[in-house]
Amino acid sequence: MDKVVASAREAIAGLENGMRVAVGGFGLCGIPQVLIDEVHAAGVEDLEVVSNNCGVDGWGLGVLLDAGRLRRVIASYVGENKEFARQYLQGELEVELTPQGTLAEKLRAAGAGLAGFWTRTGVGTLIAEGGMPWRHDAEGNVTVESPAKETREFTMLDETHEYVLEESLPCDFALVRAAVADRHGNLVFNKSAQNFNPVAAMAGRVCVAEVEQLVEPGEIDPDEVDLPGVYVQRLLVLTEEQAAEKRIEKRTVTESKEA
Repeated sequence: MDKVVASAREAIAGLENGMRVAVGGFGLCGIPQVLIDEVHAAGVEDLEVVSNNCGVDGWGLGVLLDAGRLRRVIASYVGENKEFARQYLQGELEVELTPQGTLAEKLRAAGAGLAGFWTRTGVGTLIAEGGMPWRHDAEGNVTVESPAKETREFTMLDETHEYVLEESLPCDFALVRAAVADRHGNLVFNKSAQNFNPVAAMAGRVCVAEVEQLVEPGEIDPDEVDLPGVYVQRLLVLTEEQAAEKRIEKRTVTESKEA
């Protein structure tokens, strides 16, 4: 039941080239930076990443992107990364943009053992009808487009609407970050750092959590557990320095009126 591992390399043992990896975080909030750096150091490549976004230039998943380690990205928002845009438009990276709520539910559904679900989000758009550009060639021409998805009508409370079928997103590995964990893998996230971390963790066949503080079983109030340990296979306890290093995506300041 003790899921603590001794090193970052041990934490990602079994992560191989070509695997699909779910990564928690939102922007630079709650991202598993130490695990991302270890994936980079281990030389793993050709990865398909499922994450809300792809970090920024030189930080977060941007570290793997800059090194050319990503083959495909399934994400909701990618507007803060110039290298991401360059690779996508020049045919070096395949990108599947997915509505944010749909992406979260696709991950959660995988963790719940569901093959998919029906949603009204995307009906009447390229999400359902197909034709979204997934990959370009070096000249910017679209070479791979999204396929059309199955749609059907459902009637609920005497209202009939069209729905689109979205398949779940099971992943080989999940990399997440938590504020507190006990040795059994029960996790507590710090406020908005909860974001995509729980659903990413649920989707991974092997979930690895880097944690800022480790406590003994029973020290976390059951009502405060954000993710049960049943979804977590390995825990990497961060050093004080690693836990303290958190970057701000966009720093906003106000000029002092006294000046």
